[in-house]
Amino acid sequence: MGSLLNIVYYVVPFIVLLGILVFVHEFGHFLIARMCGVKVTDFSIGFGKQLWGFVDKYQTNWKICAIPLGGYCQFLGDANGASAGGDDTALKEMTEEEKSQAFAFQNPWKKLAIVLGGPGFNYLFAILLFTGMFMTFGNITFPPVVGEVMDDGPAKAAGILAGDRIVSINGREIKSFNDIGAEITLSTKSVAKIELLRDGETIYVEVPLKTMTVEEDGIKEKRQMIGIKSRTSVELDHERLSPWGALCTAGSETWRITTGTLRGIKQMIVGDRGTEDLGGIIRIAEMSGDISRKHAGVEFLVFMALLSINLGLINLFPIPVLDGGHVVIFLLEIISRREMNEKLKEALFKCGFALLIALMVFATWNDFVHLFKRWFV
Repeated sequence: MGSLLNIVYYVVPFIVLLGILVFVHEFGHFLIARMCGVKVTDFSIGFGKQLWGFVDKYQTNWKICAIPLGGYCQFLGDANGASAGGDDTALKEMTEEEKSQAFAFQNPWKKLAIVLGGPGFNYLFAILLFTGMFMTFGNITFPPVVGEVMDDGPAKAAGILAGDRIVSINGREIKSFNDIGAEITLSTKSVAKIELLRDGETIYVEVPLKTMTVEEDGIKEKRQMIGIKSRTSVELDHERLSPWGALCTAGSETWRITTGTLRGIKQMIVGDRGTEDLGGIIRIAEMSGDISRKHAGVEFLVFMALLSINLGLINLFPIPVLDGGHVVIFLLEIISRREMNEKLKEALFKCGFALLIALMVFATWNDFVHLFKRWFV
């Protein structure tokens, strides 16, 4: 019975979540391709053996496949779903009418639009999702609840635990997790007096502040920190926003998430931040399952919007095989006014694929380490 519940709580929400986000991404490619007159031969959710599908009147094979870890749009003339290159034999044998519908024969501006359609739809989906939530439920905030305590931080030494709710710092009321950072940063003392709520009991602790080098918007500055992270749960202020207000707030939230993610990645690259936060598919399944177990519908929607933004952003990275790699190539072709050498393209895609596999392996290793600490430490 326990195993069955784990499947319901972890596997099912993960498949639903990933399926929706992959559909949104690939539908962006599909729709822009159709608008540009390019024929889509296959629209797949998942990889491997086809489990179900149908062919529409435009001869596109819509299908669901056995491995639900991604998807693809394959265009007329492509050798595979990655659109990394055309099938040379098939391209040579095409009629002029077929060439007009093949991705390989389109001008680079159309190719660029089609490639950007996927990440663009991920961002559009997140903004619309946030807008609907803000109009229906009100604005969202991350509560001042400790999600994780850093091993080498002052909070750990002071006895702060995951799950503690911070009520006040130095006598000032704390309403959201962002208030914690603001109050600690503005503190002029070397010790913060923190009021906590733990299992209904009020606890007072004194936490020495730790000064670190933090980079934001390209500027490095020293800030005082206590070494805690937020959790994924959210709270609502129940003040519904107008359609325009909700849309503006959704755009602002999407921008905040994007810039925050980019800053975090930059910090990892330059060594100012550890790489343990880099998670993969297992971490996504774990987080979606944790939210599902709490029956937190709004949190699941927030998590879906967050992942949609990250999926769109990651796909824009200039790595061959990803959409961003295609964008760089097509921009170079537009600037040079000539198509890039096919052998060079092939070499770039092989390097990009190897890099992507390495990142996936590293992220999966991080996931297993994280799970081991959660279960056994």
